[in-house]
Amino acid sequence: MWLATRAAGPAASSRALGLVGAGAMLANVVGVPLGVFAGQLMGWRGPFWALAGLVVAAVALIARMVPHDGPAQQSGSIRSELSALRSGRLWLALAACATTTGGVLAAYSYISPLLTGRAGIAAGLVPLVLVGFGIGAPAGSIVGARLGDARPHTTTIVAAAATALLLLAICLLSGYAAATIVLVTLLGSFGLGANPVLISMAVRFAGKAPALGSALSISAFNLGTTVGSWIAGLALGFSLGSTGPAAVGTAIAALPLIPTVALAVNRHRRSSAPGAAGFQSAAVPNRLEPGREPGRARTHVIIVH
Repeated sequence: MWLATRAAGPAASSRALGLVGAGAMLANVVGVPLGVFAGQLMGWRGPFWALAGLVVAAVALIARMVPHDGPAQQSGSIRSELSALRSGRLWLALAACATTTGGVLAAYSYISPLLTGRAGIAAGLVPLVLVGFGIGAPAGSIVGARLGDARPHTTTIVAAAATALLLLAICLLSGYAAATIVLVTLLGSFGLGANPVLISMAVRFAGKAPALGSALSISAFNLGTTVGSWIAGLALGFSLGSTGPAAVGTAIAALPLIPTVALAVNRHRRSSAPGAAGFQSAAVPNRLEPGREPGRARTHVIIVH
């Protein structure tokens, strides 16, 4: 993840992460069925041999295409990297990472009982609904990443609010098959669309430890998935039944609004603080130098902070 942000540069870091995330999602949507099909044709060892060959080819491409670290890009000491943990903005971004994924996957992990028990969808058609979620997820990741490069805070806030509303709608409309199918597909688009932007924020807020920021963001996603799925599993035994996980997901998915709004407010305060107006240029004529004719004075550009 960090390598993608460094290769793309600050102006397109979210977009690069969106492409990486979309590739990982497509690997699940497309790769798993292809692996099953290959296993039926070649035996269970066939897909593993094919993956081994692809890995070797990928290693060769990475070694050839990815630039090596220069002297200015060498990592600092462990102590200097751990100092990034003092950043409050980093912890806010990590909190948003955990709650965003936790809310979505709390509902998605137990979506099959809701589709068959509440929406009345046949069990054989459930994989098709999941394909809709799988297609929406990489599409949302790419679109959200492109929007996030221009307006990161707006993107994360809108995605969190839309995800909570979609999960609430699933709770209320789960008795209607067509509406549920559409909502699950949209959940894939909005629910995971802000993830590349959040990773980019974590990398940026980590300062001199971008690799640590990237690793912590992935760990936060996994932590949110684990805790959210565990709580949603407990909710299945309550009175809400199959809608319990979606209700839990709704509550968790609303939580990212707290850190994302806090980050946006912090950003606004920093930009409006005295001396934070950025750089502006002014053309100031230089005094006449000895021997220089009047009217031929140099014009210097002074950068004022």
